[in-house]
Amino acid sequence: MTGPVARVAARLAQAGVASSRVDAELLVAHVLGVPRGRLLLADPPDDAQERAIDALADRRAAREPLQHLLGTAVLGPVEVAVGPGVFVPRPETEVLLELAVERLRGRTTPVVVDLCTGTGALSLAVARMRPDAVVHAVEVAPGALTWAERNLAGSGVTLHVADVTSPGVLADLTGTVDLVTCNPPYVPEDVPVPDEVRADPHDAVFAGADGLAVIRPVAVLAHRLLRPGGAVAVEHDDSHPAAVREVLAGAGLVDVATHDDLTGRPRVVTARRS
Repeated sequence: MTGPVARVAARLAQAGVASSRVDAELLVAHVLGVPRGRLLLADPPDDAQERAIDALADRRAAREPLQHLLGTAVLGPVEVAVGPGVFVPRPETEVLLELAVERLRGRTTPVVVDLCTGTGALSLAVARMRPDAVVHAVEVAPGALTWAERNLAGSGVTLHVADVTSPGVLADLTGTVDLVTCNPPYVPEDVPVPDEVRADPHDAVFAGADGLAVIRPVAVLAHRLLRPGGAVAVEHDDSHPAAVREVLAGAGLVDVATHDDLTGRPRVVTARRS
């Protein structure tokens, strides 16, 4: 299956898509209805499928997010439905997931709260990897809630419609939580972002002049929710690891540490309540 893949990869490379070959394989496999790993064994596309492939290639070349074209995104062991109106899970969040699950080691029936859940991918992945956990997900944006409700239906994760920056949110969970996770909006307002990121809702990407407008109240909320010894893991922009550590320490959390993503960029901070 080299013909259509090579054609689409060349089209995407010409448009400046960095992952042109991988994207081409995924798009062609999507149209043919086969796993990417079985493309070489698939029958050649018919005329209708060729037209569908070319249409998707044109949309990807225009920098429409790949996940919107496929209709799904993967995080760890789960695949969630995505589309316009919600932040698309990205590979760097795999590190957040790994760190979160690591901090649940040794805890039985842990209580987990995922703030700014978006599609629900992170909370769903934690629930899948720790089926004994009691998982709560929090989201306020109507567009994101539509996707979260769809992805979390039947999963056992409890979805709360709430603003994580509001005082008193989740008051009934105060002091009972073993782990708080959060992939908040964190890009400073004037920082340029890739075309694909601009397809995400503005309020799911940008967070004030310094990118910390949501992380500050999240740190305070995490401290209130956590039981003694409970942990928090927050994804952040790679430009401000020191500032995020200062925010968490200022909220009263201890053992504050920065962790790199798969490309070596500082991306996640963890801490715990003493």
